[in-house]
Amino acid sequence: MRRSPLLALGGVILAGGVSAADLDEGRKLANMCRTCHGIDGYATIPIAPHIGGEPQEYLEAQLMAFKTGQREHEMMTVVTAGLSAEQIADVSAWYSAHEALATLPEGVDPGDAPQACVSCHGADGISQLLDAPNLAGETNIYIDTQLKAFKRGLRDHEIMSEVAAALSDAEMREIADWYAAISLEIVPVAE
Repeated sequence: MRRSPLLALGGVILAGGVSAADLDEGRKLANMCRTCHGIDGYATIPIAPHIGGEPQEYLEAQLMAFKTGQREHEMMTVVTAGLSAEQIADVSAWYSAHEALATLPEGVDPGDAPQACVSCHGADGISQLLDAPNLAGETNIYIDTQLKAFKRGLRDHEIMSEVAAALSDAEMREIADWYAAISLEIVPVAE
């Protein structure tokens, strides 16, 4: 079991990077996200990712990509169009303040994790990098769809586009099934 860097957020708050008001504003803004992503970041629909406990940098980058048109999605493009950079930072702070806990299924060897993925996403699906998402507990449909989008050029990323291009459809399904089988718990931020 691994934990996201929740304690690091405490250091940021003390250093003045994120105030309680930012989290309060972020929680208010998260109300417009809750239908798909849940108020605590555990997705309520299979085509939406879990975002609770994601690195703040990753969340901000994705929201800005939707806002600027660098990344397109019929719902996210509309939602982010009306958000300021400060609001994006606030809602990202809210979701990243949660703790993501991942547990591999009993008897599963972490050494069997998809080797193309573990250096960034971890064997247990908890991100190893600030600009990579957690994959633990995502639906296999969501992961498979995103991998195919990278492979087909519908999404562009300096690492993921190359990784996905080298994968067969069967390998993408295996990766999606690996991460979908991991149990994810998102622990709400203490209020």
